[in-house]
Amino acid sequence: MTESRRRFTPEYKDEAVKLVIDSGRPVSAIAKDLGINEGTLGSWVATWRRAHQGEEEPLSMSERARLRELEKENRELRMEREFLSKAAAFFAQRHQ
Repeated sequence: MTESRRRFTPEYKDEAVKLVIDSGRPVSAIAKDLGINEGTLGSWVATWRRAHQGEEEPLSMSERARLRELEKENRELRMEREFLSKAAAFFAQRHQ
């Protein structure tokens, strides 16, 4: 059973990329909404950004500060998740 690959027109790709760029929503959310693979859309966005380098407005000071806050929160959440998964594995072994 072979699966045929979906083909997307350049116009469709452009519209999908515009959704990511203009909305500020994550690639994963838009890809899910459109029913396409997250990696595929991410590739389209990366290609667009390389082709249009310097055309996007730079981040404002408040956006940079917010980005730093979100990156810090992301690091903390990753560490918590890693700790909890290790703790869960430890307790699962003790109760066997």
